[in-house]
Parts: sequence; C-alpha cells; structure tokens
Amino acid sequence: MKFFIDSADIDEIKKANGMGLVDGVTTNPTLIKKAGRDHQQTIEEISSIIDGPISVETLGQTCDEMLAEADTYLTWGDNIVIKIVMTPEGMKAVKELKKRNVKTNVTLVFSPLQALIAAKAGATYISPFLGRLDDIGHDGLTIIDQIRTIFDNYAYDTQILAASIRHPMHILSAAQIGADVATIPASTLLRLFDHPLTANGIDSFLSDAKQWLHAKA
Repeated sequence: MKFFIDSADIDEIKKANGMGLVDGVTTNPTLIKKAGRDHQQTIEEISSIIDGPISVETLGQTCDEMLAEADTYLTWGDNIVIKIVMTPEGMKAVKELKKRNVKTNVTLVFSPLQALIAAKAGATYISPFLGRLDDIGHDGLTIIDQIRTIFDNYAYDTQILAASIRHPMHILSAAQIGADVATIPASTLLRLFDHPLTANGIDSFLSDAKQWLHAKA
C-alpha cells in the first residue's frame, strides 16, 4: 500500500518524507487555508520536496471551469494530479483530462457506483471517504471492499485511494481489503509507530545497556 500524506503543512510533509513514508500528497482548500499560506507557493514547494503525485483540487462547478483550473495547476509542478469532485460535470472533465494524459483524483466518493462511474470516465484515483461515512452510521470500509471487487471484476486500473482516515485501524483494514493508497493526516501516520511492547522493549534494552556499561566500568 502507498501512503499519501493529507496535508499542506510543509514541516509535516518534510518530517514524514524524512522517514521514507510519503509516496504522495493530497491537498484541498481547507488544508491550504489551515496552512495560512499562498496556494500556488505551497503546492510548488510541496512539488519540490515530494517526487510522487500531488493532488490539487479544482473549485469550478462546470467542466470548462475545472479544465481551466487544471491548466493552471499543471504549471505548478511536474507531478500534479487534478482533484475533481464526483459530479456529472466533474466526470466530463475527467474524461477530457484522460485524453490529455493528465492524472486525476475523483474526490467525495461515497458509494461503489460513484467509484464505477469515475473509473469508466478514466480517473487515475478515486477517493472514498471512510471517516465521513462512519460519522453517519455507515461502514466506510464496506465500500472499499465493494469497489475492490468491481474493479477486479472488470480490470479497471483506477486506484482506490482510501481517504478521510481517522485512526490506524482504518489503514490496517483498507490494506487488508486491497486499497492501493491511503491518504493519512500526519498525526495519524505517526501513530502507526506506537505499540506498548515496542516502548517497553526499548526501555528494557536501555536499562540493560546501562547496567552492562556500569558493570564494565
């Protein structure tokens, strides 16, 4: 499974990338606003740090508006993926960008049929939002399983990008089901290191080492 970091915070991205954990980055208007920086400068800096795909979200409502934004975003880096919402106009834009060999990420996917539509339009990635489905009493992981089955049945090469990750178990379950990518907040990514037996083992090793050094002295 590939890990994308869901962030527009340059320090977070650098820290995670330094540990070899970042295969790509996803951004959205909310993350850009939270970072408190210029949109273009932020994306250009991320592109200079990360070799993998960087999703940049369009805001237009019509196909033509989305395509115009895509033309601008593609000048911001060599690894830009155009993030487009799951709407009829969005799928028209995805189809056109596919013809131009431009990678796309269809966002705000909440059902397997939406994922199927996006795959038929030629999306590179589809982003089902697990956490938001869980919030309304649905099992977000179920649609990952359903999408995986559909894509495998018909040999779609669209990648499943598990989004709205809330905790490590989302990542584990999505990986077991067969999601291609998980896009993860930096705080959740760091929690993957945590296990009480690891912490206890480190403490034990350090204690034994100190005793050995003391005895040797």
